[in-house]
Formats: sequence, C-alpha cells, structure tokens
Amino acid sequence: MPLLLYRVDDRLIHGQVVVGWGRPLGVQFIVLVDDSVRASDWEQDLYRMGVPSSVEVVFASLAEGVRDLAQWQADSRAGLLLTVDIATMAGLRRANTRLERINLGGIHHRPGRTERLPYLYLTDEELALARSLAEGGAIVEAQDVPTAAAVAIGSIK
Repeated sequence: MPLLLYRVDDRLIHGQVVVGWGRPLGVQFIVLVDDSVRASDWEQDLYRMGVPSSVEVVFASLAEGVRDLAQWQADSRAGLLLTVDIATMAGLRRANTRLERINLGGIHHRPGRTERLPYLYLTDEELALARSLAEGGAIVEAQDVPTAAAVAIGSIK
C-alpha cells in the first residue's frame, strides 16, 4: 500500500493527524520530514508520545526524505508523510513525481502570512510555491479534516 497522504501541517504530529486522518486511513506508519526535528531527540520523543505504539514513526531530514521516498512509497503498509512547510514538500516532489497529491492542512498565522482559509495562512511566496507544484502536475488541495471538502489551490486567493 502506498503512502496515502502527503500533508503539510505546521503542528506536524497531533490529534487531528493521528485520529482524524490516521484512523480512517488505517495508517501503520508516519514519516515526518523536517531537518530540525530530525536533529532533536527530545522533539522526536515528544512527537512519538502522540502516536499509538502500533504506528511506527520515522523521522527524516529533507536529504533522507529525498533518498528514501521511493522506499516508503513501496512499503506494503499504509502510511502518511508530514512536512512542516510547503518548501520541504516541494523538495520531495522535485525528487519524486510519484508524489502526486499534496494536502495543505493546518498552516497557521505568523507574521507575513495572510488568512486564505480559516486553517490556512500563507505568504504570497508560499501560495506561489503551492501553485507552482500544481502547475507541475501535482494535485494540491487544502483540507483540514477528511470530512471537510477539499479546496483546490487554484481557487485560493
């Protein structure tokens, strides 16, 4: 079974990801691609605490993600991949076009970002990068929870 969800969520592993997305998808492993978290044992321990023991958590840097993405896509178990930002997901997509569908989940307010949807705040540069991924053939949609309607990046202002 392939990776079932490629999600950009600045909170990374949290209840909405584990319960809201993970349970309905039957996720058996989660890949978190983030250079900072990969370098921090403390943060890794913190994120592992939010995941059932039956779900494997893999922490990877962007370089490791580029190297190992095809292996995770070929895994027989159901999995999901998380990044903290669109730029990291774009780096993975450039390396592997089998990463076909990108979910923009919770990307929250910070200086310079504009509210695009109630759960999606992006700078103009982030929005342009997401649109460029779509122009390059990826399906890029915003969707905070699986029961909500997905919003195509092209319709987000």
